[in-house]
Amino acid sequence: MYLKKVEGPRAVTLPDGTVFSRADLPPPDTRRWVASRKLAVVLGVAHGLISRAEALRIYGLSDEELDEWICAAARHGKKGLRVTGRLRN
Repeated sequence: MYLKKVEGPRAVTLPDGTVFSRADLPPPDTRRWVASRKLAVVLGVAHGLISRAEALRIYGLSDEELDEWICAAARHGKKGLRVTGRLRN
């Protein structure tokens, strides 16, 4: 089996004890951003699985968009990342 060489860790352990790996990240060609995919990117960046710059480049996100996801996830978890029925302050 061949593993592609990547910068940084291949997997990290989240605070709840689950293992989160690069395989859990959405594919680079993702166009439909559901809450679970957004959360995966936020978790990957927050726990050092991928760098912020790498996430922006791979997924074609703007700084503002990623910041909005991070803030919404911090305040409301996965529900805060939903587009419809989004929670307000």
